[in-house]
Amino acid sequence: MRFLIRLRNDGGEFKVPYNHLYYLQGLIYHRIQRMNPELSLTLHMLKVPKLFTFSLFMAERRKSINGKPYFMGRGRGFFYFSTPIAEIAEAFIGGLLEEPEIQLWGEKFYAETVRALGEPRRLNGKTFSTLSPIAVTTKKFECGRLRSYDLSPAEPKFYENLLENLREKYILLYGKKPPEDFEIKVLNAKSKRLEVKPGIFQIAWHLVFKAYGDEELLRVGYQAGFGEKNSLGFGMVKVDGRRK
Repeated sequence: MRFLIRLRNDGGEFKVPYNHLYYLQGLIYHRIQRMNPELSLTLHMLKVPKLFTFSLFMAERRKSINGKPYFMGRGRGFFYFSTPIAEIAEAFIGGLLEEPEIQLWGEKFYAETVRALGEPRRLNGKTFSTLSPIAVTTKKFECGRLRSYDLSPAEPKFYENLLENLREKYILLYGKKPPEDFEIKVLNAKSKRLEVKPGIFQIAWHLVFKAYGDEELLRVGYQAGFGEKNSLGFGMVKVDGRRK
């Protein structure tokens, strides 16, 4: 299930900080908690992938300000939300419609429209691009301590961990052994450093890639996100050529 959320700002022009994913995460959890407190508690306590993701916040028109940690948006703001779990979709979208006034990074918005989007019939062999960058990590010893290390598409471990994460989500969803049939070919890659929480940063990757493999496995990535930290707003993709 995938949704396009369009937001109105009565001022006509609004700031959007580049590091804004944790604001959107807070909005999502707040609305889920409003509609389904038990689900919200479960999501907070889970030590496995949360099985939802969302895109970066975008604007119909935008202008960068040299040296500033934000861009200026005009027209409508919008972002995408995706999950394969109906209960999560119902809680977030229901909470958004029940309380459409939204405060984000000091700006006031109103949820003007929420539109359910159709999904491609087939994903195997399609070209994808990221709506939020893909994060993949591993652990490495540095100075005698095990530390988190952000992987890049230039490293084979990136693809190994990407598949392992996808298979973990598949097991959570279907409760059966996942297929091994999966391959991606990166066509373009650009790194992005984002603050996921105050003082905590993640290097992730905006990618254009072709994906091949089992349709169910690919759909798990399409609906729940590719890579890690999807519930923080990483790993949402679209099929190139599809309209908003």
